[in-house]
Amino acid sequence: MPRIAIGGFGHETNSFVSHRADYAYFADHRDRPPLVRGSAIFDWLRDGVFPITAFIEAIRDEHVLIPLAWAHGGAGGPVTDDAFERIAGELVGRLSEAMPIDAVYLDLHGAMASIPFEDAEGELLRRVRTVVGDRPIVVSLDYHANITPEMVEHCDGMVVFLTYPHVDRRETGERAAKLLSSLLGKPRPAGRAIRHMPFLIPTTAQCTLVEPSRSIVAESRLLDGDVLSLCYAAGFPPADLFWCGPTVVAYADSQTEADRVADALTELIVSREADFDATLLTPAEGVARAIAISRTASRPVVLADVQDNPGGGGSADTTGILRALLEAGASNAVVGILCDADAAAAAHAAGEGCEIETGLGGCVTVDGVEPVYARYKVKTLGTGRFRTSGAVAGGLDVDLGPMALLTVGGTEIVVSSKRMQAMDLEPFRHLGVEPAERDIVVVKSAVHFRAEFGPIAEQVLLIKAPGAFADDPEDYPYERLRKTVRLRPCG
Repeated sequence: MPRIAIGGFGHETNSFVSHRADYAYFADHRDRPPLVRGSAIFDWLRDGVFPITAFIEAIRDEHVLIPLAWAHGGAGGPVTDDAFERIAGELVGRLSEAMPIDAVYLDLHGAMASIPFEDAEGELLRRVRTVVGDRPIVVSLDYHANITPEMVEHCDGMVVFLTYPHVDRRETGERAAKLLSSLLGKPRPAGRAIRHMPFLIPTTAQCTLVEPSRSIVAESRLLDGDVLSLCYAAGFPPADLFWCGPTVVAYADSQTEADRVADALTELIVSREADFDATLLTPAEGVARAIAISRTASRPVVLADVQDNPGGGGSADTTGILRALLEAGASNAVVGILCDADAAAAAHAAGEGCEIETGLGGCVTVDGVEPVYARYKVKTLGTGRFRTSGAVAGGLDVDLGPMALLTVGGTEIVVSSKRMQAMDLEPFRHLGVEPAERDIVVVKSAVHFRAEFGPIAEQVLLIKAPGAFADDPEDYPYERLRKTVRLRPCG
């Protein structure tokens, strides 16, 4: 049977935040498994929604799988040189020891940058290609990948998430397995094409539940003739790199076919440029509107704190909307997930039912963000260990460290010790909060929250409060981005 080497290394790198993704960050068990090696991949990744999980399930019965190493970090600052070299070195070293192999599958992200390598995944793929020669290399990528020519050159096929919220991660792994199987024993594809769009897209406008992204990803599903794969990635705006932005990639048996389908999809995207739009409110506007709506609504109003999205590198500890809730005297409101390890520790030291005086949030330096000092009641405590259940991140055993539900006025705050985007209901339920029973629910998320919180919401409001994950790319001080790119659609 064919011998297939499998592994992964991914990170969504925000160039504009102060913290760094070091080796300990990847080795820690948080809202995803820690760095795993060899056969431990089968133990840690047999459940959940990762592409590699579905890839393994789809292909293992007809192939010999050679597990290398797998490490994925949530979004944050650039990966340190030490972390990149140790993890990439281990993955490539294990691959060298496993030779000969027939193909390689890697579960990547596509927007990872390390301190020495602007295109970290392109560098990883270059090293893998050096080891395997002309054997097929197939990768799965996040919808927010910033795809580079080097990544395309060193691969023989790509598959990219088709949804945002990312509810098709498993399907992406299955598509990767099908693509890799079709390449076994064949020469490298003769045709490959990459097209970079002339504008960046705000994250909130990338949602595939609405137009124009819904139509764009639908077109990228349509494969015919000699086309092996056709991909669209919306890009990750807070990445200060030359090739940042939306991309179309095609692999085909001929260069003519690759160019034809890449040009057609690019033409569609450019023609819809003016349709990428999302309206954001200030915290005071959003809270006032939420209070007004909740007076007659039977379901909660959901406020998305889009610029403190930890899924984009946000610190998850900003306080703009919390402060607005308190100033407006809001009631039956909950905010989550706010990461403040010191506040969580103080709550555990005090115990349930007790009160603590502390400054909440504002732990990481972000312009315009200060802690909210108050006397908080400790309503509920939790270990931070639970299993997720939602469509985006379901089936994962996570460890967010000590957690606490604090209350002040009419507002509850779900506090964790480690960052996690509010894309699942279980972190709230872990502390006894059923979001559907609240009048106002504030989630630190840009789009992923829609998969679980959208169905229970009377209305969703997008809020622009101070945070490290700016929604408007015009707010970022790019230095490396190519000069011809418009910083927003029609900008």
